[in-house]
Amino acid sequence: MALLGEQYASSDEDTPVSKPQNGTTSATPDPMRLQLMLAKPTDTALTYNVPYADLARPSQGPSNPYKTTQGNVLKRKNALTGNAQEAVISDATFTAQHRTFQSLGYTKDPSVPGAFVGDLAKAQALEGRDVIQMRPSKEESAAFRRKRQKKGDASIVDGDGAYKGPWARYQDDQMYEDEAALGEEELASDEEYIEEAIVPAKDAVPTKLTSDYQDDIANTETTEFNGSAQYDYQGRTYMHVPQDLDIDLRAEAGTQKNYIPKKLIHTWKSHTKAINALRFFPDSGHLLLSASADTKVKLWDVYHDRELLRTYSGHTKSVTDATFSPTGTHFLTGSYDRYMKLWDTETGTCLSRFQTSTKAVPHVLRFYPSTDTREFLAGTSDKKIVQFDTRSGEMTQEYDHHLQAVNTITFVDNDRRFITTSDDKSLRAWEYNIPVPIKFIAEPYMYSLTRSHPHPNNKSVLFQSGDNQIVVYASTDRFRQNRKKCFRGHNNAGYAIDVGVSPDGQFVMSGDSGGFVCFWDWKSCKMWHKIQAHEGAVVCAQWHPRESSKVATAGLEGGIRFWD
Repeated sequence: MALLGEQYASSDEDTPVSKPQNGTTSATPDPMRLQLMLAKPTDTALTYNVPYADLARPSQGPSNPYKTTQGNVLKRKNALTGNAQEAVISDATFTAQHRTFQSLGYTKDPSVPGAFVGDLAKAQALEGRDVIQMRPSKEESAAFRRKRQKKGDASIVDGDGAYKGPWARYQDDQMYEDEAALGEEELASDEEYIEEAIVPAKDAVPTKLTSDYQDDIANTETTEFNGSAQYDYQGRTYMHVPQDLDIDLRAEAGTQKNYIPKKLIHTWKSHTKAINALRFFPDSGHLLLSASADTKVKLWDVYHDRELLRTYSGHTKSVTDATFSPTGTHFLTGSYDRYMKLWDTETGTCLSRFQTSTKAVPHVLRFYPSTDTREFLAGTSDKKIVQFDTRSGEMTQEYDHHLQAVNTITFVDNDRRFITTSDDKSLRAWEYNIPVPIKFIAEPYMYSLTRSHPHPNNKSVLFQSGDNQIVVYASTDRFRQNRKKCFRGHNNAGYAIDVGVSPDGQFVMSGDSGGFVCFWDWKSCKMWHKIQAHEGAVVCAQWHPRESSKVATAGLEGGIRFWD
C-alpha cells in the first residue's frame, strides 16, 4: 500500500483515508498518481485500483465534433476527407446527376433539398433540369427525323433514289448549302439572277466489276528485272546453281561442321518498310527471297555481285509470308489483301491467284514437301487451314479445329503429318488430307507459339513461345514436349520472331526484340553467342542451307544483313 501513496486504499479496507496532519491540500498533483493514470492505449486491464472520484470525473479536453452522443457512441462517422454521412440513392439517379455535372456543370445537392452545386447561373438558366429531362420528346424526335432525306436503295448508285445511307442530309443543311452557293456568286450591276433548270443525269448504273477497285488493282501483277545481266555467256539465267565457288552447293546438307557467325559481310537495302519473311533457295541457297510490308517481293543474289535480281509487284497490302516450292521454280506469297499468288521465280509471271471462301488473310503458307506435288497449305485468320491444288486452283481440303488465327504449319514424319499452332495457345497434329486432328495439346501454362522450325534429326520441332523462350516438341507419334530442351535469354514478346537451326543441328538461332541474334548449343541449351544485328527488332533469321556459318537477318527497318 505504500507504493500507491497515502491517499489510496485497497478495495477490501474499511478504514477511511487519513487526512494530512497540517489541514492543508497541496495544489500540485502527485507525480506517482499521474504516472499510474496514464495507461497505454493498448492496455486491456488496470494496473491499480482507481478511486470512485476518478471514475466519475467528466471528460477533459476539447470535444470531438464528429462523435455523436446519441445512439451508439463508439460508431464513427468521420472519414479522412471529412464527415461521411449515410444516404440512400438509386444507381439511375446517381448516374443521371453525374452525367449532368459532367455535361452541364451543375448537379443537385443531396444534403439540401432544392439546392444545387456547381455552375449556379447555368442551373438557373436551365431551370435545374438534368440530362434526362432535357431529352427531346418523341414528337420532337419524329419531326426532326422527317426533315432528313431518305436513305435510298442500296442497288442504285447514282440518280433518283440512289443510296445515301448515313450520309443523307437534312433539309435545313441543304437549304444552308444552297444559300452559301448563291452567296458566293456575285452578279454584275446590269445582270439579273435567272434560275436554271437542273437536267437529271441518265447515266447507266455501274456494275460491281467497274466499282470494285480493290479487286481490279489486286489482279494486276508486274515484274522488273533489276540485275546487270539476265543471261550469262552460256544463256543461263540466275536459276542456274553457280559452280565457280569454293563450296559445293549441290552436296548433301548437314555434312560439314557449322560455326557461329561473328562479322557482317554484306547488307542489302531496297525495301522501304519492315521485312516479314526471308527464304533461301531450296537446297543450294544461291538466291534469297524477301517479302516486305511495302507490298513488294524481291529476289537477291547471295554470291558474286550480291545484287538485286528481280522485283515482284502485285499485292496491294503488306505481304505476310512467302515460301518456295520444293524445286524452287515457283514460290507462293500471301498478303493482307486476302490473296495468295503463285509466281514463276525465273520470269516473274503470276501463274495463279487463290482466295478462301471467306476471304480470310493468309498468315502462313507451306508447300507440300514432295518434289512432284502441286498442293500447298495456308493458315488463315479465320481459324482454318485450307489446302489448295495449284493445277486446278480449287480448294481440296479444309482443317477447321483451331479457335483463333493459325500461326505455323510444320511437316513431320516423312511428310505424312503436319503440326499447326494458333493464337488459341494450342498445338494440333494432323494426318495429311484427313481433316481430324490426331493430337491436341493445350496446357494452362502454354503461350501462343508464333514460329516453328524442324530439327535436322527429324525427331523434334522447335517453337517460338510468347513467354520469351523456345520450346521443343517431339515429332514422333506422341508429340510430347521435351522439357529438358528449353532455350531462354532473349526477348520475343509481342513479335513473331523466326527460330532457326544450323544444318548440322548443332546450334539454335533466334532473333530478338532488342535487335540481337542469339545462338544456343542444342545439347546443353546454353546461350553460346549474342550479336547486335539491327537497331530494331530482328523478326527474320535464316541459316544458309549449305554454308557452315552464314546467316541472313532482317528487321523492322527494311534492311537485310548477311553474316559470316
